[in-house]
Amino acid sequence: MRKHHPENERIKRKYFVFLQEAKRQSESSVDQVAKAISRFEVFTKWKSFKAFHFEQAVAFKAYLARQPNEATGRPLSKATLNSTVRALKTFFQWLAMQPGYKSKVSYTDAEYFNLSEKDARIASAKRLRPVPTLEQVKHVLGRMPADTVVQRRDQAVLAFILLSGVRDSAASSLKLKHVDVEAGYVFQDAREVNTKASKTIASYFFPVGDEVVRIVREWVHYLRQVMMFGNDDPLFPKTQVALGERQVFEAVGISREHWSNATPIRRIFRNAFETAGLDYYNPHSIRNTLAQLGETVCRTPEEFKAWSQNLGHDSVRVTFDSYGEVQPRRQAEILSTLGEANGVRDETDWEKLGVAIARELHKQRRKAS
Repeated sequence: MRKHHPENERIKRKYFVFLQEAKRQSESSVDQVAKAISRFEVFTKWKSFKAFHFEQAVAFKAYLARQPNEATGRPLSKATLNSTVRALKTFFQWLAMQPGYKSKVSYTDAEYFNLSEKDARIASAKRLRPVPTLEQVKHVLGRMPADTVVQRRDQAVLAFILLSGVRDSAASSLKLKHVDVEAGYVFQDAREVNTKASKTIASYFFPVGDEVVRIVREWVHYLRQVMMFGNDDPLFPKTQVALGERQVFEAVGISREHWSNATPIRRIFRNAFETAGLDYYNPHSIRNTLAQLGETVCRTPEEFKAWSQNLGHDSVRVTFDSYGEVQPRRQAEILSTLGEANGVRDETDWEKLGVAIARELHKQRRKAS
């Protein structure tokens, strides 16, 4: 049975190059598009794209809704359905403008990939993500062993991400020269550091506690003074593995190589939180922790702008929209405080209230436009 169509393969390659070079999409984003198109080809049994008709789009949506999630066995989520059909809609609209396909593929037929308004709203609904508190993260740090060099590195990884707010992909590629622990400064140079959207970011340590700074400072000192690491060596080196006394491979120290990706950092976080008896929070959740901390400690718009900028955001709107959810417990505290207030607010409270109202009005205008 045929499992590919030569003509389809050629036009897909052309489309993927278009996404990467013209639309500047990342490799992972293109992979997601490729997966969506592959699902559609499996459904059509690898028919030529030139045979596309709106009835295929309608039938594919029904087919996709019946497919199970490979990991859980449950039906695919509305978000997955939405991202898949949106990728296909964009692909066939592009295809309708290509030589050899203009007379075969109708641009408007691609509209039939749209989900219903109800399903689209469910797919795009913003869900409250669990976020660890600063106290929880510090508790985890305090429970992490630091007897071996590998354990010290693992503890320093978690402490550094809390202290700097860097993404795990950036942390895995940082060099010693990118961090000045005395000045509390981190320079994520996109030429050498794997930052989001290849953006160069200069930031300073967040005020999360002297004990967190101490862990990072001692780690950097150990690398430079004991291990004799230089500026171009990794801040968080790979584990060195060798054949041990029991004739099995085991960790024997650290090498001078970078991790190839952020998977080891996520593993460190999982082990640390589970060992401390807490639910697992991934490295990215620490950025939410820091954003919510900023909402409580910043007293003026200028202070929160600096805090947002320190997270690598060009606009405070990004911080509010992506990381600024108010957790239910905090929501209850705020409303309780508002209910108890029976005097005149000070100017700082009025400023906060004004900013909140302006932000909400801005969101409403964006939805209406």
